[in-house]
Formats: sequence, C-alpha cells, structure tokens
Amino acid sequence: MNANTAATPGPRLTSLSHGGGCGCKIAPGVLSEILKNTNRMPMPPELLVGIETADDAAVYQLSDDIALIATTDFFMPIVDDPFDFGRIAAANAISDVYAMGGKPIVALALVGMPINVLSTDVIGKILEGGESVCRAAGIPIAGGHTIDSVEPIYGLVALGVVHPKRVKRNADARIGDRLILGKPIGVGVLSAALKKEVLAAAGYAQMIATTTQLNTPGPDLAAMDGVHALTDVTGFGLAGHALELARGAKAVVALDWARVPMLEGVRELAAQGMVTGASERNWAGYGGEVRLPADFSDTERALLTDPQTSGGLLVSCDANAVADVLAVFRRHGFEAAADIGEIVAESGDGARLILR
Repeated sequence: MNANTAATPGPRLTSLSHGGGCGCKIAPGVLSEILKNTNRMPMPPELLVGIETADDAAVYQLSDDIALIATTDFFMPIVDDPFDFGRIAAANAISDVYAMGGKPIVALALVGMPINVLSTDVIGKILEGGESVCRAAGIPIAGGHTIDSVEPIYGLVALGVVHPKRVKRNADARIGDRLILGKPIGVGVLSAALKKEVLAAAGYAQMIATTTQLNTPGPDLAAMDGVHALTDVTGFGLAGHALELARGAKAVVALDWARVPMLEGVRELAAQGMVTGASERNWAGYGGEVRLPADFSDTERALLTDPQTSGGLLVSCDANAVADVLAVFRRHGFEAAADIGEIVAESGDGARLILR
C-alpha cells in the first residue's frame, strides 16, 4: 500500500522528479571528472576548509575565536507530502553545519517550483515544512531565492559558527580510530518502495522520523579531544562517505558489516528490488576501492551504497572515547548509534574500504 498520504490536490510530488532526495546527486565518478580542473585560484589562509577533501561545508576564519561555516543543499522530492518534503530538505541542509562541529545560525531558502503545475498552497506547505525544522534548530530563514523550474526543488543555504580549533574535517581520521554511525541506513530503499507505492505506513513513519531528526550531537562531539574527524552520510551512501574518511587519513576503513544499524525492513525490501538507481551509480563510481567478502550478496551491496537523505553523523574517534561518543548520541536521542568499524593501515592492494 502507499503510505505517503498527502491530502493535497495536483500530481504526486515524486512523479514530477526524475530522482528524489540525496539520490539526485551526480554520481561520484562523474562529479570527480567535472571538478578535476576547478579550484585553480589561490585560497586565502583564512579558508580553513575548501573543496580539497570533498568536505561537508566551507569554513572561513573570522577571528581567533570564530569561524564561519557555509554550505548549501537542495534536491527534488523524496516524498509526496509537501510539508514532509520541506522538513526533510531543511534537516538535510542544516546537517552539514553539524557535521563540521558547528552551531547553525541562519538559513536562506532555495526554491525552484513548476508554478503552472503545483498550487501556491502546496508550495507554501513545502516552505512551512522547512521553516518548522529551522525553528527546531533555533535559526531563522532570513531570505532566499525562487525560480520557476520544470521539477520541484527545495533546500537551504545554511550558515553556522564554530571555534577554529574545533572544526572537524572529514580528512583527519587516524589509524586506530573507531567509527561511530549516528543513524541507521536504508533511507534510499524506503524511498524506492515509496515511489513504487508499496511502502507500509510504519515504514513511512520510520523514514520521516530519521530524515527529519537534526544531527544536533555535532557541536558536543566537536568539543571532545578524542574525536578526530566528522562527516555525515548522505547521497554517496555509507561506503562513499567512509571512503572520504579513508582517503583523508591515507588509510583504510574496515567496516564490521553486521554491526551497521539498518532501518527496520530495508533488507527485505532491497531483496525485493526496492533500490535506487543512485545505489548502482555509487558502486560504479567507487567500487574499485572496496573489498567485499566472497559471500557478500547484491542485496547487501545495494545497502552499502544506498543513498541516504539527511543521514547520520559518521565519527572517527580514539578507541578510548567510544563510550563517551555513544553517550553524546544517546543524550541527543540517537538510540541506534553504533560502533561499526575502525581505521587501519593501508593493505597494499589498493582497497580503501574493506568489509568484514
């Protein structure tokens, strides 16, 4: 049955987009090709984080005590309910500020809508959903930009602040670190089932709960000396974002696959073919850097590369800090947070991610 019960006139939002949520991202291999000749300008020393490590946001130092975090994220509908779509998109955009260890301070809305297809009421509810999440994060939407577009697009520019010494990049993991994942994976599988109108009400509720949960542990984690690197798991899947940590550390991520938390029912749905096209594109982009067990099934691989929308924080921390990191997650309401692997030395076979 279709659990996405938006009682709004007009077409289903997901029918207007060729892909939804972070599954809309350009495939990692294609993106690398597009960006290979960019970033030729000299960077000012105040730019603490730019595009060099594919991090979650830019960070610019303003003073000895304050650095500005700047990021933007937007996508096409992953659900049909306009209010929920706005909530998910806003939570996803703000997550990049938390992933740098920062506190969000203000947002700008990015809105592209087919105004001859969607009513002003539906568009207004998308914006209301985004505002509700910004309100929960304690920040205003102070402006933005709108265009008339073929597909519905919504997201935010999100700004935040962090102490320069507490910036947590994705490139600073260390050999011997443990990896903690804050949210279960499987959002892409649920979104695929939703688009095919086979997602049950419980699955939809689970999907909304995880995608609208703000990654508020970020600043508390950044304040811990034992936390070395942070990122969030989004469109490139758990494998893609784990590989970013591995490349930055010039090391290997070893994942204990059985310990990776998953949303209820996603393994069964994936086995039924409820996977996104982005999952396969992700694998095509970085599969050459991944070593899988001989008995690793196609279903498991689809989950490993499953694109997450508003996914969890991925923390690289000292082994002695694991209990404290998990305690921070629990205090913020992330009961599924789990220790899922470690950073190990290079193996010599070219693999940056190994599954065990």
